Amino acid sequence: MSLDQLAQQANLDIGDPQFAQWLDCHDPLSSLRDEFTIPLAGNIRGMAPPDVQVLPVPQRVPDDQPCIYLCGNSLGLQPKITRKLVSEELDTWGQRGVVGHTSHPYERPWITIDEPALDEMAKIVGARQGEVSVLNSLTVNIHFLFAAFYRPTSQRYKVLIEAKAFPSDRYALRSQIRWHGLNPDDALIELAPRAGEHCLRTEDILRVIDEQGDSIAVVFFSGIQFYTGQLFDIPSITQAGQRRGCLVGFDLAHAVGNVPLQLHDWGVDFACWCSYKYLNSGPGGIAGIYVHQRYTAMQEKQRLAGWWSNRVDTRFQMQDQLDPIPDTPGYQVSNPSVLSMVSLLGGLKVFSRTSMSALREKSLRLTGYLEYLLTHHPELAQVVTIITPTDPQARGCQLSLILPDIYFQPVFQSLKDAGVVCDEREPNCIRVAPIPLYNTFADVHRFVDILGEIVSKLDK
Repeated sequence: MSLDQLAQQANLDIGDPQFAQWLDCHDPLSSLRDEFTIPLAGNIRGMAPPDVQVLPVPQRVPDDQPCIYLCGNSLGLQPKITRKLVSEELDTWGQRGVVGHTSHPYERPWITIDEPALDEMAKIVGARQGEVSVLNSLTVNIHFLFAAFYRPTSQRYKVLIEAKAFPSDRYALRSQIRWHGLNPDDALIELAPRAGEHCLRTEDILRVIDEQGDSIAVVFFSGIQFYTGQLFDIPSITQAGQRRGCLVGFDLAHAVGNVPLQLHDWGVDFACWCSYKYLNSGPGGIAGIYVHQRYTAMQEKQRLAGWWSNRVDTRFQMQDQLDPIPDTPGYQVSNPSVLSMVSLLGGLKVFSRTSMSALREKSLRLTGYLEYLLTHHPELAQVVTIITPTDPQARGCQLSLILPDIYFQPVFQSLKDAGVVCDEREPNCIRVAPIPLYNTFADVHRFVDILGEIVSKLDK
């Protein structure tokens, strides 16, 4: 049902704060919020730069109350179960030492500590058994995957990305190109939006692939663009690239756990993601990869290897020759951090209580509600520009708000002082992400009210 229909059912105006409360009372996922530790407002307030004006607002969240946390696209909140899981591993280390690798009181022997995460991770990204692995960090995994899949020839050597790809991705790809003795300025195609537009049009992406496909070795796009929040058409890009003989991969840092994915069915060649945003694994959390099962036969020849690439049953025989794990877990080269792994497991345990389709349904409504309130607020409509696509199917839960440069820091710092946590991107972008796992409609309404009060106090 649309927001209008729900408001009619509730006999309330969409902008009425009671409507937000009504939506929360009728939210089947509302209990999941209790699974997370939400920082208190008093703990997130910080000293603003001395030259930035902080504008006090009446709706400032009290120090002893949970803040309005709309920053899960940067760092997700801590699941309460994570503290328990980490404590269990510390106890096991203290009580059993090295024996914990094979004999574990909680049935998580360290030698196979990645295995409990694989099934749930496969569900989240739409993969089959054996197509996902949990290892390393995101940028390291980009290097691992390009070591296996980027095999430039004199004819086919280019890499296609979006012009505003996350900087770390660009650094990694340029270094990969240089590693092969090529010039990144020639081999890296960076596709920008049309003049005056913020987001790429799908037809422009497909056109470049069609026109230059013979020279493109790898198409490597974000699933969701980190700055604008645009959700790319993964199936269409994949089909277009493969039709022209390109390999197609995705950085899903902002897509995994945010939008439903069907990587296997879409035929994506490979993908990677971090886990500390929507999967709530904690700062610097361990990352993941996907490789389609059709590459199982070639993986040993092309991928990097280490002793954790070896089959578990022969790993400790210390053979001279690798006995490779044939599928994607074979991309591991070293034993993963146990504490990082169980931190990820804490987030995945919360995901196991719902589904990506249920989360997406709430997310569409929650983000649509945010968009409605922003665009119908008399103060904000004049100052704030939303650069995220208006089509709900072309975005996740993030809306990127552009403010005039002169207002950017005063607004951002004033939000923080009021007990609201968002994300800033210089020079003038505030990214706002209501997360369906733990954010409420009341969070969204209160945020817009506070933002409106701040903007009303600006010298215009």
